[in-house]
Amino acid sequence: MCHHLPDITHYSTISWVACLARGRVENVSYAYKKTTSTDLMFRIFNALGQISFAFAGHAVALEIQATIPSTPEKPSKIPMWKGAIGAYVINAICYFPVALVGYWAFGRDVEDNVLMEFERPAWLIASANLMVFIHVVGSYQVYAMPVFDLIESMMVKRFKFPPGVALRLVARSAYVAFTLFVGVTFPFFGDLLGFFGGFGFAPTSYFLPSIMWLIIKKPKRFSTNWFINWISIYIGVCIMLASTIGGLRNIATDASTYKFYT
Repeated sequence: MCHHLPDITHYSTISWVACLARGRVENVSYAYKKTTSTDLMFRIFNALGQISFAFAGHAVALEIQATIPSTPEKPSKIPMWKGAIGAYVINAICYFPVALVGYWAFGRDVEDNVLMEFERPAWLIASANLMVFIHVVGSYQVYAMPVFDLIESMMVKRFKFPPGVALRLVARSAYVAFTLFVGVTFPFFGDLLGFFGGFGFAPTSYFLPSIMWLIIKKPKRFSTNWFINWISIYIGVCIMLASTIGGLRNIATDASTYKFYT
């Protein structure tokens, strides 16, 4: 995954440097938007899902760890732990400046994609989007690999498709086309991030590992490790439910005023 880091760094740096260079917009406001308490609550729930999405990816991490040689003397968990810590640090370095500087420049009216606030220079926006394209072309293959494997296994076992290049080409192309259709049809970037962050990433990131650890290790009840893992489970379940509900509600709300394919 390290070869994707320059793309993330470039895109993030372009975003926050462009905001800093532009400066604050006229009459910028940092106050809460005038909205109902219910809407504010659901927006907060959705934000939790977006954070979960940004700091997730453990399903892919398990796939990566499975390919690392592991022995009792040199277990794979040691380099994986270092890699996970490094990934979180790099994520924070990339994302926090964008969030802070973007909010400083545009206040409460900032777009989900901060580059949408800019109209020029065109070359700068194009270069940032090019970095995203390069990043997604590679990272999509990594993130979608478990899904590809699931689809292909189902096609072979249930529908008796012969395994091979033809099956991979058809199954993977169909999945990519489906996700493209969903992305074009429902372009609610922030709402979708919140929904998928809660529904898809929160379980594998925040409470399923703790459940597995409790089942395998069987720590002493009411010990420190026992308490820490149960707290993680309760918090993770709450994040999953809240962000999933918040994302769905916001998608439904935004869709009521959206005209498809305009």
